[in-house]
Amino acid sequence: MAELENPFEENLLNRNRAEPCTVVIFGATGDLTNRKLIPALYNVAACGDLPPQFKVVGFARRDKSDEVFRAELEEGNRRNSRQGHDEELWSSFAQNIHYHRSEFEDPAGYVRLKQLLDRFDRERGAPANRLFYLASAPEAFVPILDMLRASGLNHAPQGRWARVVCEKPFGKDLITARALNDTVAATFAERDTYRIDHYLGKETAQNIMVLRFANALFEPNWNSRYIDNVQITCAENLGMEGGRGGYYDTAGALRDMVQNHLFQLLSLVAMEPPTDLSADSVRDEKVKVIRALRPLIGPEAVAANVVRAQYAAGSVDGVARVGYRQEDRVNPQSMTEAYVALRLFIDTWRWQGVPFYIRVGKRLPKKATEISVHFKKPPQVPFATRRLLGNSSENTLVIRIQPDEGIAMRILCKQPGQALNMQQVKMDFRYSSSFGTASPEAYERLLLDAMAGDATLFARCDEVENAWRFIDEIQRAWHYSDKPPPMCEYPAGSWGPREADELLRQDGHQWRLL
Repeated sequence: MAELENPFEENLLNRNRAEPCTVVIFGATGDLTNRKLIPALYNVAACGDLPPQFKVVGFARRDKSDEVFRAELEEGNRRNSRQGHDEELWSSFAQNIHYHRSEFEDPAGYVRLKQLLDRFDRERGAPANRLFYLASAPEAFVPILDMLRASGLNHAPQGRWARVVCEKPFGKDLITARALNDTVAATFAERDTYRIDHYLGKETAQNIMVLRFANALFEPNWNSRYIDNVQITCAENLGMEGGRGGYYDTAGALRDMVQNHLFQLLSLVAMEPPTDLSADSVRDEKVKVIRALRPLIGPEAVAANVVRAQYAAGSVDGVARVGYRQEDRVNPQSMTEAYVALRLFIDTWRWQGVPFYIRVGKRLPKKATEISVHFKKPPQVPFATRRLLGNSSENTLVIRIQPDEGIAMRILCKQPGQALNMQQVKMDFRYSSSFGTASPEAYERLLLDAMAGDATLFARCDEVENAWRFIDEIQRAWHYSDKPPPMCEYPAGSWGPREADELLRQDGHQWRLL
């Protein structure tokens, strides 16, 4: 009997086939465009994956010509392209880059933009699709969306599509996220809205589902019966360089990283298998994880499960560093956290009783993002005492998101010799060595997906709102209660405050050494 065809097989094979389009980047003179977006598109072109008749229009306030804009982007591409810079390829690629000067709130600027896009269509001989990328400051999102709607640019010509990509942060709490969702919904359909989180574009993050659901070694054991705890760490050795203190002091680690990036990783680790790999099936399961997080209501619950901290003066890589409150553009009395550690529980059958520990911080010893899954120890090892097993005898699966993307498994083995001495050893897989090439940059994959209409790796409106609902309770306890949890402190160059170590020690656990 012939094997039944998978109805989604064709979609899986074609999901990254981008269609001809014009990408309009709002805030095109900013760092994101120069450092990430244009190098990503250039590398997509180098791989031969850009659709034919592709164009980029940079939309920004500064007065400059196409030639000046292209020259600035060329310098950025030389510094940031993962495949280097080829003069001939850049010359061909850059001819399709144009600059459009306008204020974000100026209706006439959008009229001129529409005229420019219509001119491109006439030159092509057919209308093209349009992808609007909001790379501007978040406060400009609403004016831009309002102007796109008022000018009619949100409607594609003659059956083509028009889509919008929204960068983070998507709101700063539940109220603002809902308001922004309402504005987006009044301008673009949800199927045409792509809320981008570059962590989901990283190859290892995408591989979590394959690791879990395609390997018989892990799939039956991915539950509370076999897993003791899960840790997600995002460490940064940087502080507030480049004037970032002004933004960061209004956001903090919880809103800047946990609500989006780390909750996305959490949902991939904890989600149930989707019914298929369509975008909504995957995102349905991710939303269920966020909704199942046990709420932390009130300052007592927050203090018992969340540690916030700022770094004090210290040393990173042998260089003396000032404390957080002494950084440029940071309030000397700031109560914004530069580090946060959380103990979370997911109230589902699969994860009942398994703690998920999340930590993220600035001025830590190294830059690294990883997920470690710690399996329970065997109930009894007949040939070993507790002393022989030691404190680090658990099997651990380590998923490295950055740098050196890959997956490692730590298991116990006997050391050579007459004595029965056991030691943890590591079985290590790295993308660069196993496949002979570096992984594509996250923005390369995500831009192609947006052009192909695949929203799997983008956040849906209910996903964003449920994440903010959880985070708002912690913010409320920190900033609006009579007895807020304390702000802890740790030396720059250390792995965080002792209170974060105690959070795990209460459960008989400890943070994995990176």
